[in-house]
Amino acid sequence: MTLNEVPLRTPVQIDDIVGDRPFRRRLMELGFLPGVSLQVLGIAPFGDPMDLEIRGCRFSLRKAEAACISVRHLQVHEAAAK
Repeated sequence: MTLNEVPLRTPVQIDDIVGDRPFRRRLMELGFLPGVSLQVLGIAPFGDPMDLEIRGCRFSLRKAEAACISVRHLQVHEAAAK
């Protein structure tokens, strides 16, 4: 599943980031690293951008960029631990 498909307030964990090297590097500099949990807090009225919370910070990310981030659902006990 990719980040642009995640329902609101569902905790997920980043598995992989695809795309060109500068794009991947910039996301990783911002804290989007494999293994990190995040959740979608909101989506703009026309569907773009998405409001995300990762490591206690809020980010806005375009849906096209979110489609480059592979994620998996976290179990309830995993989400509570992070």
